[in-house]
This record gives sequence, C-alpha cells and structure tokens, in this order.
Amino acid sequence: MTENDGIEMDIINLLDEEGNEHEFEIVDATEYKDNEYLALVPVFKEAADNLEDSGELVILRVGTQNDDEGDSYLEAVTDEEEYTAIANIFMERLEDEFDFEEGDDEDEDEDDLADVEDEVEEVD
Repeated sequence: MTENDGIEMDIINLLDEEGNEHEFEIVDATEYKDNEYLALVPVFKEAADNLEDSGELVILRVGTQNDDEGDSYLEAVTDEEEYTAIANIFMERLEDEFDFEEGDDEDEDEDDLADVEDEVEEVD
C-alpha cells in the first residue's frame, strides 16, 4: 500500500503484452458466481497524463493456478455477459466516487483492455 497526499492506496504493477509495466490502483473488489474481480484505475506519475487518460475502469478476474503453490494471477474478462454483469456491480458500488457515462462503448472498452489482456502478470 502506498500513500498519496495522506490517502492510502492499494497499488499493483502489471505487465502488458510488450513487457511494459503499468501502475494501477485497486479501487474495489467483489465476488460474483464464485469468482473474485478487481476494479482498477491507472496511476500516473505526471498530472498531465491524468488529463489524457480515458478514466475508464479496468476490470480483471482473479484466477488461481492449479498447482501446489496456488498462486493468483489476473486475467481479462472475455465473456460479454459476465463483463457486463461485473461492470454494473462496480458502477453501482463506485457511483459516489466516479462519474460514469451511460453509453454503448463495449467495443471501445475491449480495445482498452487489450493492453493488459491475455497474459497479465502481477509484479511486486
């Protein structure tokens, strides 16, 4: 956990498909149908980068490997119905902290997730 202006933030670092590291704040977590999900927002070092960001939540499912260690990993939610259900849960839970715009930009959301999709690795 890191502190930003006296506020504690849960921060994780993720690697995209090209091996670039990106920092995200975990803004919420929930369970749905025996799976755990995280809602993330990007964290930027430069204030100007915040202005250029789309402000969209990144939603990832927490998976566990079936080995002795049972390590956790994050994966994209690729099922449209599952994604919509989880997004609606997070939007309802976070409506006081974020201004969500209504609209049908699921294709745009899926494109934005491509950077952290498929083989997302958590970096400590």
